[in-house]
Amino acid sequence: MTSLSRARVARRIAAGAAYGGGGIGLVGAAAIGVVLAEVQLAKRHVGNGHGQAPRANGLYGYAYATQDGPPLRLAMLGDSTAAGQGVHRPRQTPGALLASGLAAVAERPVELCNVALPGAQSDDLDRQVALALTDTARVPDICVIMIGANDVTHRMPPTRSVRHLSAAVRRLRTAGAEVVVGTCPDLGTVEQVQQPLRWLARRASRQLAAAQTIGTVEQGGRTVSLGDLLGPEFEANPRELFGPDNYHPSAEGYATAAMAVLPTVCAALGLWPAEEERPDVSRREGFLPVARAAAEAASEAGTEVTAAMPTGPRGPWALLKRRRRRRVPATDPAPTPTASP
Repeated sequence: MTSLSRARVARRIAAGAAYGGGGIGLVGAAAIGVVLAEVQLAKRHVGNGHGQAPRANGLYGYAYATQDGPPLRLAMLGDSTAAGQGVHRPRQTPGALLASGLAAVAERPVELCNVALPGAQSDDLDRQVALALTDTARVPDICVIMIGANDVTHRMPPTRSVRHLSAAVRRLRTAGAEVVVGTCPDLGTVEQVQQPLRWLARRASRQLAAAQTIGTVEQGGRTVSLGDLLGPEFEANPRELFGPDNYHPSAEGYATAAMAVLPTVCAALGLWPAEEERPDVSRREGFLPVARAAAEAASEAGTEVTAAMPTGPRGPWALLKRRRRRRVPATDPAPTPTASP
């Protein structure tokens, strides 16, 4: 599917989500029987996405506690990817990695609250947002949402999926939090998934990721394509970047994903170098209609999309960036624990 075709599909899905339209199928009805058979075969090998994840809530970067000002507050929402299922130590989860990296860049402690639920679909975000906003006096400074894989595998209509995500972003932004969404990863690279499900899963994942980007950007959030999560790097190094179940990332895999998201988290909080906020033509960055930017981002992992001009002849516009990943100094290997939410 070309970038323009994907942009048209994403725009239709996002419009259906905004205006209460019905489901727009991610795959043709004729393929459903084959897909279901392949899904059952794959599930025997990779499981169903449910399980426990290490609890990583707490204070990171406490070496900076002597600095003025309260800790930055980071909330993680979403599914098993956001929760960190597949690793055994709290410091290996994406939330802990992001909190440590953010503390190093900001030179301030970061308080992490992770309300993500393994196995969650986008319709669980309403509950998770309520948990994240329980204390109205301590609204998160930044919220990171990773969601979408279970929507694809459970065949949730994409309009419904995007509707729930858009509502969650809107509530968080209205409360005063910045929001970064890691869009649906490329499920076509799960090692045990065979053709034709592999091709269909890849197509469905990218369509949903593009539509998620439109819905998020229109509500004032930013997105990062998580194709790297189960994408080219994972496909090339499955033994290193997948965990023991061959489905969830390993510690190295989560580190790869977290480092793709960290620059956007820092930029959303005004912590990234100002010179990198300008589009770099040599990296094919620039302003595009939001649907076109969403489609291009879905095809290239690590690509950021954020709102730009309010509108144009072809609708809202967005800035597409391919941020360089920077190594940040390590902070505390483990958090100071706090009470679970």
